[in-house]
Amino acid sequence: MRAFTKIYGGHPLHAVGLLLSFALVGYVVALAGPQTLWNSDVWWKSVLVWFFGSVLLHDAVLFPLYSLADRLITGIPRGRLAVSPVNFVRVPALGTALTFLMFFPGILSQGAESYRAATGLTQEPFLGRWLALTAVLFTVSAAAYFIRWTLVRSRA
Repeated sequence: MRAFTKIYGGHPLHAVGLLLSFALVGYVVALAGPQTLWNSDVWWKSVLVWFFGSVLLHDAVLFPLYSLADRLITGIPRGRLAVSPVNFVRVPALGTALTFLMFFPGILSQGAESYRAATGLTQEPFLGRWLALTAVLFTVSAAAYFIRWTLVRSRA
């Protein structure tokens, strides 16, 4: 086990999980079929474009941004803060980011004609509802932080 961990750099269960996720992706591609992934004669090129595009977007743009934001939050001197605000910012930010990731075509009004043809509705409410959800998540988190801060301060 130690030799594997030294060579691989992580726990063996990590490698098993990674292999299982690759197998799941392969199964989904095989089950869905290449024609559903892209309307092109050479389907594997479009998969590579999506893969490398997402890797570049995440690794070159998003990861440095949210790492910097996390460093700024965790670098706040505790001083008079009785409770760390880190998780009270991380949780609503994660909820907001994942919701945006799931619904970004609707939020950014991409494919409006297709959406209207399929549902008979417009994509106008998406942005407002996502912003409202974001406001609710951060408000609830701020209220939870304030309650926690009050309880800790009253005990001290």
